[in-house]
Amino acid sequence: MSDRLTANRANSLLSTGPRTEEGKRTSSLNAVKTALTGVTVLLSTDDAADYQRHIAAYQTELQPAGLEESELVQSLADISWRLRRIPGLEMAIYARGSIEFADQFEDQDNPDVRCSLIELHTHLAYEKQLRNLQLQESRLVRRREKETADLRRLQKDRKQREQEGIGFEFSNRPKTAPPPAADADAPGARTHTNPATYPAPSAHRSPESTGSFA
Repeated sequence: MSDRLTANRANSLLSTGPRTEEGKRTSSLNAVKTALTGVTVLLSTDDAADYQRHIAAYQTELQPAGLEESELVQSLADISWRLRRIPGLEMAIYARGSIEFADQFEDQDNPDVRCSLIELHTHLAYEKQLRNLQLQESRLVRRREKETADLRRLQKDRKQREQEGIGFEFSNRPKTAPPPAADADAPGARTHTNPATYPAPSAHRSPESTGSFA
């Protein structure tokens, strides 16, 4: 065994994790950051079946077509899932504070005032974690707005291409040729003239009109 490996193992035995109260609170709430920004969307406490129904509802509502649209819809559903988690995390922080600081402000006779002071103390003690939740919420909302706009643009372009393709298909259909005109010189051909343009033959013709000579 190398000296370096021996030293690393010895140092690991000396490590006892965070010792201060601030360090312990930060360590205990590391999952808050991971749940909102990590690759894994589901936590061990999440309902996988509920998550699948959540994804299916987004796909039914947004009707993605193709890989790029499907990825955006998946991302939007995950963002919504993370946003839904934030209020619960905030409530968990204050619930923890109410237990952790339950013995504080015992000199207050008014229970409402005492509860308000404990809540304020919790807010100040976990201010960093609560502020992180607010920052993550703002980041997720901005990302949702951007990806929603990207999805709408992709779907609009796709529908426009589909409509142009349909119009091009109609324009390429062969036109029906008109029936051929009748040949006046062909045997048996009949010409159609307007009788109003020719004078009716007179019942009494002069010799000149008949071409006879006396």
